[in-house]
Amino acid sequence: MSHVKLKDVTKRFGKVIAVNRLNIEIPKGECFSMLGPSGCGKTTTLRMIAGFEDLDEGEIIVGGKMFSSSFKKYYLPPEKRDFGMVFQAFAVWPHLNVFNNVAFPLQIRKLSNAEIAERTLRAITYTGLSGCEETYPNALSGGQKQRIALARAIAINPTVMLLDEPLSNLDPKLREEMRFEIKDLQRKFGFTIIYVTHDQSEAMALSDRILVMSDGIVQQIDTPLNIYQNPANQFVFGFIGLSNFLPVELEDGAIWIEGAKSAGPVNATLPLQAKARRLTLATRPSEIDFVHEGGVRGIVKRLTYLGDLIDYRVSIGDVEVRIQKNRKREIFREAEPCGLIFNKILWYERQL
Repeated sequence: MSHVKLKDVTKRFGKVIAVNRLNIEIPKGECFSMLGPSGCGKTTTLRMIAGFEDLDEGEIIVGGKMFSSSFKKYYLPPEKRDFGMVFQAFAVWPHLNVFNNVAFPLQIRKLSNAEIAERTLRAITYTGLSGCEETYPNALSGGQKQRIALARAIAINPTVMLLDEPLSNLDPKLREEMRFEIKDLQRKFGFTIIYVTHDQSEAMALSDRILVMSDGIVQQIDTPLNIYQNPANQFVFGFIGLSNFLPVELEDGAIWIEGAKSAGPVNATLPLQAKARRLTLATRPSEIDFVHEGGVRGIVKRLTYLGDLIDYRVSIGDVEVRIQKNRKREIFREAEPCGLIFNKILWYERQL
């Protein structure tokens, strides 16, 4: 049963349709990420769920309760939605210590001092801020400031947590640590997370399911593994993970890299429904193997060491192919000829 439900949600800004007939059902306790390039509509969607933006069409229902409805002309203001929210900016009050930063929303709700203290200290403990209760934000690191925001959101006992790119201001190592802390907090408290990000690795690491958006339209909703392995279309393939898109043509019963017949044919089987003579071969850099003899012939133009991986750029005629291999394997040098074997391929038609 869905805990958060969006039905045909649409938002316009003038003539621009920022979100177009969006339908989502999110069960209780799920971590659901909205992923896409800047301007795709993901933050606008989160703001409509939060109540910061009213929708032009559709309905938003949470826990069986109507929050927004264009049909019923109903809108519940954000302060009555009782969502926990964490933003990209740390959003801490510099004149309040950690305890009072976390306790502030509980004080606004006029809870008893005993309940405020109990909830605040619990949230501080679970977010790793014990011992910092009397410390002021200017003496804390960026990660600790973001933990204050998380603790403040947790303290109100939300059923839904809305996170809008909460880790983008942190350094890479701390960002990785905080991903797993957020996931642990979700498991501990059981709240539903709706997480907006443009960072693929964050979405893949945190999410039970991911929504990929482009221009306000849903491209795919699925598990991280399925989105990576079985993308719904070329946009999703290109947006999630690293990708190669190579123009190919069908001629003489074989598949050739466009403009590079001298490199030899691609040893692959076309899908039965492929009818066009000009196609796009889509493959991941990790799904290509090097060979000394045979394969599609190319020249190594550049290689870059990326820790355990070597990132190769290989030219086949005028087409550049990206390949990534473990650095412990045999290394091809720059300007060295090589052959490429394409192991896993998806095919997309090209416009004539």
